[in-house]
Amino acid sequence: MSLRLTVSNIGKTYDGKPVLKDCSFSFDSNCIYVLMGPNGSGKSTFLRICALLEHPDTGEVNFVEDNTLHTPPLVRGGVKGGILKKDTELRRRISLVLPKIGLFNTTVFKNVAYGLKIRGMKKKEIEERVNNALELVGLIHKKNLTALTLSSGETQRVGIARAIVIEPEVLFLDEPTASLDPQSTTIIEETISKIKEYNRLTIIMVTHNIFQAKRLAESVLFIYEGRIIDHGSKMDFFEKPRDERVYKFITGQMVY
Repeated sequence: MSLRLTVSNIGKTYDGKPVLKDCSFSFDSNCIYVLMGPNGSGKSTFLRICALLEHPDTGEVNFVEDNTLHTPPLVRGGVKGGILKKDTELRRRISLVLPKIGLFNTTVFKNVAYGLKIRGMKKKEIEERVNNALELVGLIHKKNLTALTLSSGETQRVGIARAIVIEPEVLFLDEPTASLDPQSTTIIEETISKIKEYNRLTIIMVTHNIFQAKRLAESVLFIYEGRIIDHGSKMDFFEKPRDERVYKFITGQMVY
């Protein structure tokens, strides 16, 4: 059974300014969720907290598996302790892809293989997994090239390959096609769809692109001024929004 993510009463403040306020939500397994909202609404902060990169000031992040609750010590509100063994094991079951991908000055293959090497996997399994991941993102033919010579779209795909090669149960994507050309955007969207189809995992992604959300999402959350103010299936969200602010956002009337 896959991990199920639940956040309860999450709050976060930076420099005295509230960024997230009392956010709660339960994510089902094997579903693509899209987080939407204006700039500065708290989407990326929410994603980073869910992905265990940051701790909330209040609230909890929980992962549930077979009715067993996993509450990482680092992500209870107000707790800033070290990373315990169970926390590290949990982190190895999730992946995050940021808008800017940092690559090593080595081959594409070695970039993707890095996470497997530090896990101590055998060479044969590493090769098989990396080749499968590169095949999925359409870069198998470039595995021996130096990663720093790739285009921005190809670099983003290497970042996705590096995230999925560890076979995560929850994949977080923060603006995966930001600043990319239409062709690269299409390739990455197709890649995301294939990942969901072949790997059966939960995908939670942030995007400003309404059309991209319509193409990829199964469920949509709308964050506004640090709060989750609406959520629902893709059809309900775009065709029958329950909040006037959501309607203004998806019809282009909200200026931000």
